[in-house]
Amino acid sequence: MALFRFFPLFLLCISSFLCFCFADDPFVFYDWEVSYITAAPLGVKQQVIAINSKFPGPIVNVTTNNNVVVNVLNSLDEDLLITWDGIQHRRNSWQDGVLGTNCPIPVDYNWTYQFQVKDQIGSFFYFPSLHFQRAAGGYGGIIINNRPIIPVPFGTPDGDFTILIGDWYTQNHTDLRKALDASKDLGMPDGVLINGKGPYRYNTTLVPDGIDFETFNVQPGKTYRIRVHNVGISTTLNFRIQNHNLLLVETEGSYTVQQNYTSLDIAVGQSYSFLVTMDQNASTDYYVVASARFVNESLWKRVTGVAILHYSNSKGKASGPLPDPPNDFYDKTFSMNQARSIRWNVSASGARPNPQGSFRYGSINVTDIYVLKNKPPVTIDGKRRTTLSGISYVNPSTPIRLADQYNVKGVYKLDFPNEPLTGAPRMSTSVINGTYRGFMEIILQNNHTTVQSYHMDGYAFFVVGMDFGEWTENSRGTYNKWDGIARSTIQVYPGAWTAILVSLDNVGVWNLRTENLDSWHLGQETYVRIVNPEANNKTELPIPDNALYCGELQSLQKPQQRHHKKNAASSITGGRWNLLYTLQMTLLSAFLIFH
Repeated sequence: MALFRFFPLFLLCISSFLCFCFADDPFVFYDWEVSYITAAPLGVKQQVIAINSKFPGPIVNVTTNNNVVVNVLNSLDEDLLITWDGIQHRRNSWQDGVLGTNCPIPVDYNWTYQFQVKDQIGSFFYFPSLHFQRAAGGYGGIIINNRPIIPVPFGTPDGDFTILIGDWYTQNHTDLRKALDASKDLGMPDGVLINGKGPYRYNTTLVPDGIDFETFNVQPGKTYRIRVHNVGISTTLNFRIQNHNLLLVETEGSYTVQQNYTSLDIAVGQSYSFLVTMDQNASTDYYVVASARFVNESLWKRVTGVAILHYSNSKGKASGPLPDPPNDFYDKTFSMNQARSIRWNVSASGARPNPQGSFRYGSINVTDIYVLKNKPPVTIDGKRRTTLSGISYVNPSTPIRLADQYNVKGVYKLDFPNEPLTGAPRMSTSVINGTYRGFMEIILQNNHTTVQSYHMDGYAFFVVGMDFGEWTENSRGTYNKWDGIARSTIQVYPGAWTAILVSLDNVGVWNLRTENLDSWHLGQETYVRIVNPEANNKTELPIPDNALYCGELQSLQKPQQRHHKKNAASSITGGRWNLLYTLQMTLLSAFLIFH
C-alpha cells in the first residue's frame, strides 16, 4: 500500500503533463450577449446593436496561434451571425459566420464560435453579417499579436489605439433594409462615427451641441500604434490627424514597406495600422478626422467625423478649420497612386520566422482566371438587384458547406462563369469551382460610378495591379510580381480594375463579396468552393459538434438551451479539459478506494 503514497504526486504529474501539452496554443474565452440598446451618437435616439451592452463591441486581443472561443447569445429580434473579417480560419470555414457555411443563430439562442488564429498577425474586425445589421453596429476590433519569438519590424509602441470609422444613418437598419428591398437608394448618410461617437463640435453651425465625441489621450514624445478600420456601409473615408504624420506599418495581416502619409483613403472594410509620434507643440488639442471621399463636399460637410487628440500637457481645445482632405474630386488618380504605393515588406517576418517575401507569388503559374465585373443596379424579375458578371447571388435555405457535408443536391450550381455574361442578368446560387492548390487570378472590373471594395473570406490575396479603363490581357505587363501587398479587402475605383492573385490552399467554402453593404445586400457576391479530393482532417476540420441545422437539414437540429451563457459546446476545449478532469477523477477515486 506504500505505493499509494505516491498517487498525489502521480496525479500532479499527469495534470502538469497535460497542461504542458496544451500550453503551446492557449485558449482565449469570450462570452457575448448581442442585444439592442438605445444610443444617440448623432444626437438622435436610435436603436443600435451592442455587445455586452457596449457599442462598439469589445476588442478581441489575442496572439498568433491562440484558440479563440466566443460564446454568442442572440438577444436580438432576428437571426444573427458574426463574421471575422480577415481571419483566415485555416481548414475551418465552419466558423466563418456567413450564410454559405453557417445556419443563423436563432433568436434567444446561443452558439459558440471556436477557431484558431493560425499563423496570423495584424489588425482586423468583426461584425454581424446578416440582415443589414452592420448598419446598426455589432462590430469591434481584432488584434492578433506576434508571438514573442517573432520579431516585429518596428520598435514597441508606447500605446495602442483601435479606431473604428464609418458612415452612419439615424434610421434603424431594418428601415434601411426595407428601403433597399423597395428599390430605393439609401441617400446621403447622416454622419461619420469614430468609435461609435459623433463629431467634436468643430463648427457650431454644422454640429449640434451635446454630442459625445471620442478623445485619444497621449503623452508628448511617445509613439502609438493606431489601428484604423472602416466599418461603415458604403463610403470611402479619408483618415488624417492634424499636423501629424501617419507611418503605415501593417494592413490586414501583412507588414508593409514603411511610408509616411499625411492622410490615407480607407475604403469600406479595410484596416490599416499606423505609428504616430506625438512630436507637435501642445499649445492646443488636435483634430482626428474621417471625411467622405469622392462626394460633393458642399453637401457632405455635415457628415464628417471628428475626434480629438489630447496631449497630457495641452494648453487648450482644438479650434479653427479642419485639416484639408485631398482636393481631387474630379480626378481619382491621386487616390489610386496612393493605393498602389502600399507594398509588402518582403524582408519582415509575418507570423513565422521566415520573411514575408519567401513566398514568391510572382513565379507561380496561374491555373484559373476569373473576370468579375460589376455594374450599377439592374432590375431582375421586377426587383432591384446588383450583380457580379451578370449574376445576382441568391442565398439558399441550406448553407453550401452543410449541403456538401450531407450530400444535399440542388442547393447551388458550380457554374459561375470565367467571363461576364453577355446576355440578360439573372439571379442564381452560382458558385466558383476552385481547384485545391490551384493559383487563381481574379480581375475585379468596376463599371459602377462609385468605389467598390471586395473581400474574400479565408484568404489573404496578393494585389498585383490596378488601373483605369477595361482590363485586357496586355494589362498583365503592369503587374507587380515582387512586393504586391497581401491583404483581404481591396478597393476598385469607378471605371477601373484591380487584379489579385490567390493561392487556393485553404479548403472550404469561402465568401467573395463586395464590402459595400448596400451592394452586398442586393446580391453582389459569390462563393469559392475548394475541395481536397482526398478528404481528411489535415486539410479541413470536421463539422463541429454544435453545428446548427436549417433548410433541408432542419430535422437534424438538436435542442438548444435558451439564454445559456456558459455554453459547453466548445468541442476542442471541452475535449481537452474534460480529458484532464476525467483522468484526475479516475486516479483520485482509485486512491480513495485503495488507501
